[in-house]
Amino acid sequence: MSDITEKAIAYAALILADEGIEITAEKLQQLTDAAGVEVDSIWFSLFAKALAGVSVTDLINNVGSGPAGAAAPGAAAAGGDAAAAEAAAEPEEEEKEESDDDMGFGLFD
Repeated sequence: MSDITEKAIAYAALILADEGIEITAEKLQQLTDAAGVEVDSIWFSLFAKALAGVSVTDLINNVGSGPAGAAAPGAAAAGGDAAAAEAAAEPEEEEKEESDDDMGFGLFD
């Protein structure tokens, strides 16, 4: 699939979601045909199946809020403020970088 066809189907899905219309293979094809973009018919059904039952607007609005953002409320509810403060106070261990000096020789020896 070329970059143009991928973008065309994605934009068609966004247009349908913005209008509150159910995303189907037929509607995706109608929009890409109207735009004059040639797309293999298999991609319409794949996109439609992938987006079935998914709120595209919620998906876009929640970009960037992954598992790390969801873990913070769960940690606060499970252990209270003390557990959250303890977790925040623990610094992450950094791996010590190995250098040539540790092996007994350096760059200019």
